[in-house]
Amino acid sequence: MSDPMTPAEWRAALKAEGVPFTELSGWTSRGRDQATGKIFGPVHGSLNHHTAGSDSLQSIAYQGQSAAVPAPLAHAYLPKTGVLVLVADGRANHAGLAARNSWDAIVAEKPIPKPSKASGTVDGNDGLYGIETENRGDGKDTYTREQYDTWVRYNAAICRHHGWTEGSVAGHLETSVEGKVDPAGPVEGYGRRGRFSFTMAQLRADVRERLAHSASWSPPTVEEAPPTMTPAYVNLGLVHSYRLAPGSWDDVEFTQEWTDEPGDHAANSAVFVQGAGRFTGTLSLRFEGLPEGDVVQVRQSEYEGATLKTNHPITEVIGTAGGTYGTVALVNRLGAGRSMRVRLLNQSAEEVEVASAVLKALVWQEG
Repeated sequence: MSDPMTPAEWRAALKAEGVPFTELSGWTSRGRDQATGKIFGPVHGSLNHHTAGSDSLQSIAYQGQSAAVPAPLAHAYLPKTGVLVLVADGRANHAGLAARNSWDAIVAEKPIPKPSKASGTVDGNDGLYGIETENRGDGKDTYTREQYDTWVRYNAAICRHHGWTEGSVAGHLETSVEGKVDPAGPVEGYGRRGRFSFTMAQLRADVRERLAHSASWSPPTVEEAPPTMTPAYVNLGLVHSYRLAPGSWDDVEFTQEWTDEPGDHAANSAVFVQGAGRFTGTLSLRFEGLPEGDVVQVRQSEYEGATLKTNHPITEVIGTAGGTYGTVALVNRLGAGRSMRVRLLNQSAEEVEVASAVLKALVWQEG
């Protein structure tokens, strides 16, 4: 629990974190405090949205959503350029009713459960900062690399100022009792990572990484192999589809090689790279029978022999009508004696079919 940032504190926090920003005229006195008789604060977290539209600044700052939901609709607006716009310093109409169980988790900086209206509700506008990030929300419109980088820095700046962890960062879909689905959509890339699907788990992981460094830190953006090293090309897939039971993590076991060279991966078909080295690539997945809206989680896991040592951040593939497709960026470094696997967790209540899994990667072996 903290007092909301003052305009001077907003400026200082954003500048320190390397956030490019502009200030909309009147933002320091814009808010719904006087009109509602409710004072913004104390604050507990940062709530993230997508606009579900284009060129949304006017509606967010001035027009509002409707007579019942007047502007301002957020404290900040993030367009495709990645240059943040400060919109309001006071209470904003962005969060609506938040499920009590989600709210309590944000306050305690614990994993956020699925929002339950039965747990009661809290007016999220009272104590959550809100950012609207430009995206149509149609699953096709892409967040730019610059936009996502600013998004991570913005959330980290708020957390760093208040002494919060990434556990204070939430998405509207994690608090709404009205079935909101934002934020979502494909991301052009971030740091060394190529195209990936936005998830709150990934955003929190990227905020956590920033908070582990100084505010002036920037993520590496170029993966360079030493000039004397030539990367090996790994291209793996499945000969046959297989069934994925719900409720437990399961390795993807590749059963077909295309153009990779001998020794590029281990005899154990679940291991796609081993030993000291670095790799970058993609895993393309296709699922059949995954109910619309249900999730299969994907993560990279490091092993020493058969012992699990490290789990990396989760990417979620969400079920869609007519078959589900997902692309996961694979960028990492392995230490000596370690191997990397890809594991899946089916969170649906039913078995789903892993119809296709195609892994393509460049691997630089070290030492």
